[in-house]
Amino acid sequence: MVPAPHIKVRRLQQLSATEEQYVVDEHGNRVAVILPLREYEQLQEDLHDLAVVAERREEPTIGFDDLKKRYRD
Repeated sequence: MVPAPHIKVRRLQQLSATEEQYVVDEHGNRVAVILPLREYEQLQEDLHDLAVVAERREEPTIGFDDLKKRYRD
């Protein structure tokens, strides 16, 4: 993501507990976050998984015993 050109970036704030870095404007307001690529990719994967769950929420379910029986036979 490219920051808006009208925002003046003054500094990066780094949090020692995580690897997140924040881009702040001239007033100290956080306007963007910088994450390690691996963490960003994991967030994208989690978001996709949640979308699939939401999409399939209305599908019928099957009990665990029925599932075991189905794959045992």
